[in-house]
Amino acid sequence: MCNLKVDCNEKDMNILLHFKQGVIDPPGLLSSWFTELDCCQWTGVQCDNITGRVTELNLPCHTSHSAVVAFGENDDKSHCLTGTLPYKCGNSSNLIYFDLSYNYDIVIDNLHWISHLSSLEYLNLDGVVLHKEIDWLQSVTKLPSLLELHLEGCQLENIYPSLQYANFTSLKVLDLSGNDFMSDLPSWLFNLSCDITYIHLDQSHIYAQLPIRLPNLRSIKVLSLSGNYLKGSIPDWFGQLEQLQQLYLSHNSFSGPIPTSLGNLSSLLVLDLESNYLSGNLPTSLGQLFNLVWLKVADNPLIGKVSERYFLHLSNLTQLSLSSPSLVYNFDPEWVPPFQLESLELGYVGDKLPSWLFTQTSLKSLSIQDSTASFEPLDKFWNFTNQITFLSLVNNTINGDMSNVLLSSKLVWLVSNNLRGGLPQISTQVVVLCLYNNSLSGPISPLLCNHTTANNSLMYLDLGYNHLSGELTECWNDWKLLIHIDLGYNNLTGKIPHSMGSLSNLLLLYLESNKLFGDIPLSLKNCHNLWILDLGHNNLSGAIPSWMGQSIKGLKLRSNQFSGNVPPKICQLHSLMVMDFADNKLSGPIPNCLHNMTAMLSSYASTHQFGIHLQVPDFSADFTFSLTMVIKGNELEYFNLMNVIDLSSNNFIGTVPLEIFMLTGLQSLNLSRNQLVGTIPEEIGNLNQLESFDVSTNHLFGKIPHSLTLLHYLGYLNLSFNNFMGKIPTGTQLQGFTNLSYVGNDQLCGPPLTKICLEDEKPPLDDDDKSEFYSWFYMGLGIGFAVGFLGVLGAIFFNRTCRHAYFKFLYRLYDMVI
Repeated sequence: MCNLKVDCNEKDMNILLHFKQGVIDPPGLLSSWFTELDCCQWTGVQCDNITGRVTELNLPCHTSHSAVVAFGENDDKSHCLTGTLPYKCGNSSNLIYFDLSYNYDIVIDNLHWISHLSSLEYLNLDGVVLHKEIDWLQSVTKLPSLLELHLEGCQLENIYPSLQYANFTSLKVLDLSGNDFMSDLPSWLFNLSCDITYIHLDQSHIYAQLPIRLPNLRSIKVLSLSGNYLKGSIPDWFGQLEQLQQLYLSHNSFSGPIPTSLGNLSSLLVLDLESNYLSGNLPTSLGQLFNLVWLKVADNPLIGKVSERYFLHLSNLTQLSLSSPSLVYNFDPEWVPPFQLESLELGYVGDKLPSWLFTQTSLKSLSIQDSTASFEPLDKFWNFTNQITFLSLVNNTINGDMSNVLLSSKLVWLVSNNLRGGLPQISTQVVVLCLYNNSLSGPISPLLCNHTTANNSLMYLDLGYNHLSGELTECWNDWKLLIHIDLGYNNLTGKIPHSMGSLSNLLLLYLESNKLFGDIPLSLKNCHNLWILDLGHNNLSGAIPSWMGQSIKGLKLRSNQFSGNVPPKICQLHSLMVMDFADNKLSGPIPNCLHNMTAMLSSYASTHQFGIHLQVPDFSADFTFSLTMVIKGNELEYFNLMNVIDLSSNNFIGTVPLEIFMLTGLQSLNLSRNQLVGTIPEEIGNLNQLESFDVSTNHLFGKIPHSLTLLHYLGYLNLSFNNFMGKIPTGTQLQGFTNLSYVGNDQLCGPPLTKICLEDEKPPLDDDDKSEFYSWFYMGLGIGFAVGFLGVLGAIFFNRTCRHAYFKFLYRLYDMVI
């Protein structure tokens, strides 16, 4: 028996070596790519066993997710390929499989080269930035053998909406989700000549309506258009797609009834129509979908009654969502479903919870919201939830005492349910505990101090907006995994415990609106990863700490009793976006180093939500965070952090430092109610992102700088009760504010104030001016008479007709008099 070994083709090897030279390989992924080793044995390379030609280049960058990833931050891709992809790769005509997905930093300016890969069947560039590529469709349609095209999240902007046909001859799978098309649904997508089976176009900013007539999609098995702006009705032709197995149309703007024709899709496994504007009754024909696994129709204005007759034959159902204010649940209390659900979402349940709920022993996710139903008997309900991994109860009327309840779900989200009594017990499995906005009372120590083991899993704790009292326990040492703590808006008292400094993973600490007093403990210095520290509206005192970590983004200390100067080390917090020290007893000058807070140079501060993605085994979730801020004179909750400096209602002295006007990303600046002097410099015009500016009730003087008129985003201005003087600069911006923005400055004038500036008044005439005026008046009158008289006299003497008419008139007048 002989063993024939075919070596790698030399031409292909040289192309791969050229590829290696063009990219940067931090982890040494291509370290096996050297000429002494046959290229068919190189990492990510596969060859044809007969010809030795390279047929596969498979170099995706897969990352194990961190437990906590902030919104807007990519996973750590330091081990991925970077650099520029050499166009010579297009010379490999035998390549069948090409995958560079999720190498985010690979630079590919265009895809023209790819049209030369004539044998290519699989192309995956998911996550690779292609926003410069405007002819991508033309390039990929030149691949006659292409079966799968994956371009998810590539920042593509052109989907060719007016193009009628695209020459895909073999395509089966098309994934263009997560792009930035901002376009109508393209015509070519529904006129494909190939038997495409999978179309994925989620979250790609697609709008308009689906075609009225049946498109050429008879072989389609998966159609996913969720998370776009599609509107109009769902066409009846969906009922003719006999091979359709999965249909995702959620989170759009579809309206009208759910087509009864969907009941004809005997192969359908997934029907997801959540979060639209679909109305009418739930079609009974959906009960004919014997193979259905997912049925999601929540968050639609459906009406009518839902009973067991819809579900008698849906024995394979594992996920169900129903939620509408006008939907009535009318289940037989003795009915036992033929299915075992894994996930159930119910909304607007009246009277009682469906009895069949307690038969679902496989249930792992339960969400009930906006319901007036009785959860009695509560003991039975809470015991039932112990099997559930994800428990979400929001805006219900449970009205139960939680003192003796044990919660065991990994995620416990019990918000606005009017829960009463003391805090519940939690098992060591709980990762997220949110009891926000209820009526819970008593101390927090029963929750935190009754654990006999430190092997707990809790990472997220939210007890805000309750009636909790007592001190902040010293039991925090046993909760080392915590990243989020919200105890705000309660009646907690005492000092901030030193044991909180043991929470080295802590990212967010909200203790606002309680009755805490004393200093900020030095032990919090150990929380070096802290993003948000909100201690506002307490009775804390002492100096502003100078040891804050470099990760801090929001520092809110307003409405306390802090005193002394602002430490210069605050300026070294390069990530700080919110600096709110208002309403304290701070004194001294405002630091002149604030321009070193470089995060406030960014003009994109408020364009992204502030939050995290939390991922632990068998569980993941996204959490958005907020911060209550006073901006434009109103105290509101902001989910997008802004660049804010608020030093109002203190005792600061001196001038406004010029350096503060170097923070070009600043959006709100409030220095009101202090003892500041000096002028507002013209450099304020540098703050072109400024939306709110308040320096009222100080001792500022001088003219209002003209550069204020250049701040086009300025929506709130308060310069009142200072010593400003002169004319308010003319410009659309400043005249758009009311006189309240300028009141209390006696020497200010000009619109919108009623006081007229001297330079705008018409000066009164003195005696000399009057004499001169009358002299010229009488002179003009005499000259006018003379000119008029001579004109008449000249007409009489030089015009014969006029002369005869004149004397004829005199003779008649004489006869009448005589």
